[in-house]
Amino acid sequence: MRKHILAAGLLAGSVVLTLHAQPGPTDPQIAHIVVTANQVDIDAGKLAQRKSPSKDVRAFGKQMVTDHTAVNKSATDLVNKLKVKPEANATSASLRKGGDENLENLKKLKGKTFDQAYVEHEVAYHQAVIDAVDKTLLPSAKNDELKALLAKVRPALVQHLEHAQHLQAQLKQ
Repeated sequence: MRKHILAAGLLAGSVVLTLHAQPGPTDPQIAHIVVTANQVDIDAGKLAQRKSPSKDVRAFGKQMVTDHTAVNKSATDLVNKLKVKPEANATSASLRKGGDENLENLKKLKGKTFDQAYVEHEVAYHQAVIDAVDKTLLPSAKNDELKALLAKVRPALVQHLEHAQHLQAQLKQ
């Protein structure tokens, strides 16, 4: 279990480190980061819906798929409206790589071990994404509509974090 917690922490840390290791991202890069970050959580949520033995964890996975799909639709609609092409960058590549590694690790797990690893990752991931929004993405965004989208999504990220923390506490009982 410690290995899974460490992996989640390393992934979350790499999100923040990648963002801070370079100058602030441009709006097209932010758009790619947003879409990638959401897709990573959609993919993990779909896996949780299929694999978790827990009704609560499956419901959380479903919520992640629903909410993050809606955010991706809003982001895609905005970039189409602004005629901006999302630009791949080191942060989005790191997110995708970390997401793929997380899925591979989770696929090997079963039962309560799966649930604990999935939820531990969700806690670390949402905290890292909130930190990235606050410290890098919002301050770097130049377009007012992009900033508004980031600000609008932030409370949902906090709610997801709190929900994941609640599940984490339940799973430790």
